[in-house]
Amino acid sequence: MADDFDKKDDAKNSGQNGSWQLGNLGKVIPVKLEEEMKNSYIDYAMSVIVMRALPDVRDGLKPVHRRILYAMQEAGMASNKPYKKSARIVGEVLGKYHPHGDTSVYDTIVRMAQNFSYRYMLADGHGNFGSVDGDSAAAMRYTEVRMSKIAEIMLSDIDKDTVEFMPNYDESLKEPTVLPAKMPNLLVNGSAGIAVGMATNIPPHNLGEVIDGILMMIDNPEVTVDELMTVIKGPDFPTGGLIMGREGIISAYTTGRGAVKMRACAHVEEKANGKSRIIVTELPYQVNKARLVEKIAQLVRDKTIEGITGLNDESDRKGMSVVIDLRRDVNPDVILNQLYRHTQLQDTFGVIMLALVDGQPRILTLPQILNYYIKHQEDVVTRRTKYDLEKAKARAHILEGLTIALENLDAVIAAIRGSRTADIAKEALTTNYGLSDKQAQAILDLRLQRLTGLEQEKIENEYQQVLQTIKDLTDILADEKKILNIIKEELTEVKRKFNDERRTQITQDTSELNMADLIAEEDIVVTMTHNNYVKRQPVDVYRSQKRGGRGITGMGTKEEDFVENMIITSTHKTMLFFTNRGRVYQLIGYEIPESGRTAKGTAVVNLLPVEQGEKITAVIPIDKFDDNKYLFMTTKKGVVKKTALPEYDTARKKTGLIALSLDDDDELIAVKLTDGDRQVIIGTKKGLAISFKESDVRSMGRNTRGVRGISLRKDDEVVGMDNLHRGATVLTATQNGYGKRTAVGEYRRQARGGKGIINIKVTPKTGEVVGIKVVREDQEFMLITNDGIVIRSDVSGISIISRNTQGVKLMKTEINDSVAAMAVFDHDAGEE
Repeated sequence: MADDFDKKDDAKNSGQNGSWQLGNLGKVIPVKLEEEMKNSYIDYAMSVIVMRALPDVRDGLKPVHRRILYAMQEAGMASNKPYKKSARIVGEVLGKYHPHGDTSVYDTIVRMAQNFSYRYMLADGHGNFGSVDGDSAAAMRYTEVRMSKIAEIMLSDIDKDTVEFMPNYDESLKEPTVLPAKMPNLLVNGSAGIAVGMATNIPPHNLGEVIDGILMMIDNPEVTVDELMTVIKGPDFPTGGLIMGREGIISAYTTGRGAVKMRACAHVEEKANGKSRIIVTELPYQVNKARLVEKIAQLVRDKTIEGITGLNDESDRKGMSVVIDLRRDVNPDVILNQLYRHTQLQDTFGVIMLALVDGQPRILTLPQILNYYIKHQEDVVTRRTKYDLEKAKARAHILEGLTIALENLDAVIAAIRGSRTADIAKEALTTNYGLSDKQAQAILDLRLQRLTGLEQEKIENEYQQVLQTIKDLTDILADEKKILNIIKEELTEVKRKFNDERRTQITQDTSELNMADLIAEEDIVVTMTHNNYVKRQPVDVYRSQKRGGRGITGMGTKEEDFVENMIITSTHKTMLFFTNRGRVYQLIGYEIPESGRTAKGTAVVNLLPVEQGEKITAVIPIDKFDDNKYLFMTTKKGVVKKTALPEYDTARKKTGLIALSLDDDDELIAVKLTDGDRQVIIGTKKGLAISFKESDVRSMGRNTRGVRGISLRKDDEVVGMDNLHRGATVLTATQNGYGKRTAVGEYRRQARGGKGIINIKVTPKTGEVVGIKVVREDQEFMLITNDGIVIRSDVSGISIISRNTQGVKLMKTEINDSVAAMAVFDHDAGEE
């Protein structure tokens, strides 16, 4: 018995298609999970792509935008009507057409009303609709909204069967599948959206330019992108700003993808106190101003950008103004370039011109977008013309009946009066005069005043006008050129009403330029004081003078400070700064702040991370890190070292490297750039010098000590080192302004490490030696004192005398002042 019941249950629960009936749960159909997920995900993806994330190529709108505009029109929220609460239109859209979250609808309305989001706003908002600082809009119960004037032309003639309608989500109403869109909205306002596996990001454009491009394509369907770009210059963002270069625009227009570089509009103002400030007036599209200001402040705190002393957002209803105050000693162009590099003052808009074409997502070029829009307008104009034609024909039909009635007025009146009912009268009219039901009804509805002679004439005139309208509309439908001319006329009228000036300017792309490209290359004098203050000045500030002159003030210093280093270089050359502790740092010439002739300059600690007690003792310019070049170093205790130049080429330009290892009581005092095969001369403060071949010193690594260059007496130390070469002379200067030139031939070559020979006779009158340089006849020299007095004169004005002499007076020094440093340079360095 139990077996019989089991068999019955099996028969009940089994089916021919492999399904089962489980009690009252219904039919259960076995499916493969893989297939079910695949099919479900495809359905979801297509729903997102078609119904949510991507715009239609014809009107440039996503469904939510289209539904909002259509609901506004249906609710009577025209641009000339009073504002209505945003919550009201949100409810209209949700209840009738868009069964999704209210937040998505309101957020869309907010963006449509933001003048920094839409190039031509489609909603006219009243209240707080957010700001470029990222402030959110007020709740929908507080704000009010209505259609903008330009939004109305998006729906123009929608009641003339110009577009297809479809049932809404519950099939209780109809909604448009696309808007007539007399404005090319896809390009004009752009679009952004992330679908499933794809995204769109179309930038906004200038209305007048896009319309000009459409007119050009109507006249010449084979127009090229280059020809179109003569009128459609590129994107035109609502926030203005700059577009750097046309490469990204050309790529986007020809392939549908491209990267457009955007840059803020900023200019430099000079303040009355000599300081500068950068004022930002326009930002790249979609950049949050408040976050930008925070980023700049963070860069200043982290010392990524140095030289900014103040940061204020002074924007108001008149416009944007972010003010960045700078130190007096910094170059504003350099700071601005750093801001472009590290912040969203320069940003990139990644163009992806993806839109729905016949319900399918496609990447489109500029000509394709324009072509699809023209086709859409052709369809709109054709459908509108057919609609008007049908209405004209229907009116002509009625007027024909009225005309017949007027021609037989007495008989018609008699037939009507003789009829018992209206239906009998209508039948009599249709039978006796061959009228249609509509014509007969129109005669019955005719008011008695229309029977006057004047009214009869009006009916006849109207009939003739309607016949002419029918002829004109029929001609339009028969000739595509006339349809295109209508499109041109309507677009021209839209341009006349709504066109405005381009906001975004397109300029040459300078974003790839190095900061050096922003700085003019010129010869400069770099001076360094004993207390490590550095500055640069144009070399022509120091005019040439005769030997023995008093000089001019070249730097103002404190009483306890004096100039120690001076070098002639260029704003574009790399400067290697060697410290007394054997470390080396890098700066480019223009990174050294320029100061006035009497200013002391900028503390090195503001430019380089030197430690307490560490001071710069040698500065040399580098054109490039050549494999065949060496750095030859000399210490105060007479130790020398030679190292290949490329070992100092590093990304750690400002953090410093070890140049050489030093004894505890030693310091690095001189560095020369050589080819590895020069003859070296080393001079001491007691007037001794030694000359030997550079090849006597083997090349060593950076982190090494070096070898003995000269053996010094207990009270002596090295003051200078240079390279000897044929035809040159050795210039020596002393503390009390004495000096002389001596022929190179008088310095016999010795073995490295010797005690040397007499270079100059040192006496109380001359003072100790402060510098030794190898010079040519066509060069100039500079001497600078501890009080900052500078003299510049020709080397040729100094007599050539023997080694064992005290020399001649090169510079008159005041009491308690003495020569601190000497520099030598070519005549050309002094020319502008």
